[in-house]
Amino acid sequence: MPIELPPGTASYSDRTPPPQKRQLLLLLGFFLGFIAVIFLSLGSLVNLLVDFIPPSVEQQLGRLTVPSFERMSRPSPAQDTLNQLLDRLEVHLPEDQRTGRDYQVLYIPDNTVNAIAIPGDRVILYQGLLNQMESENELMMVMGHELGHFANRDHLRQLGRGLLLQLLIASVLGDPGSLQAIALSGVNTVANAQFSQQQEYEADEFGLSLLRANYGHVAGSTDFFERLSKLPGTVEIPFLGTHPVSSDRVNRLKQEAKMLGMKEGVRSPLPAVLKGKG
Repeated sequence: MPIELPPGTASYSDRTPPPQKRQLLLLLGFFLGFIAVIFLSLGSLVNLLVDFIPPSVEQQLGRLTVPSFERMSRPSPAQDTLNQLLDRLEVHLPEDQRTGRDYQVLYIPDNTVNAIAIPGDRVILYQGLLNQMESENELMMVMGHELGHFANRDHLRQLGRGLLLQLLIASVLGDPGSLQAIALSGVNTVANAQFSQQQEYEADEFGLSLLRANYGHVAGSTDFFERLSKLPGTVEIPFLGTHPVSSDRVNRLKQEAKMLGMKEGVRSPLPAVLKGKG
């Protein structure tokens, strides 16, 4: 026997029909759009503020991230040589990008094909990446690219945007953790050093300019990336996962070099101590 509810107790009536799916989607879209506008506005504010943050702040962050990589690296002739090469690039940096800085390479004897820049002025370079190098020029291009991330303050931009996103989510959905947990997550994001494609392209252009400043030409600037694109798909290469498609960046680098009148030249051999590290 059906149960009849008293008049006025139903959730919806003819005068107040239930919301349609389209209305719900429009409402959700408006809400998400509003959040996106806030995030983009705050992200722009982060970009403006980053330029006023002193390098000492990045170095403070480095105290949280560098030690774990230092434990994996080993003092060696190879690491000394890599730092000598980095010093040659550093000479060509603008004065404001050298003052208060202490750029160093940490060489990690692991077959991972990767290089990353982390707060604390450290460039992490893995043995697996070094094994792929066939000239000093392409190695210098990769290290120049990593210096580009420092020059563009990409670490601080990523940290600021990551924290903003998590704080927005926490404010809308309720605090999923503590502010301490959010801060820790932000530090982990910086340590992973995953940047946007635009940031990677800009770091490529910075590396290209350092390469020309050091050698007087840009020979070898695309060699490594061209070779990466031809490696078997079964090879695990974090460098490929966190950077733009190799063929795209090769084309962009060649166009940039042509537009600026950068010329090719003779490649320098890889220092003997860096050969056959595998």
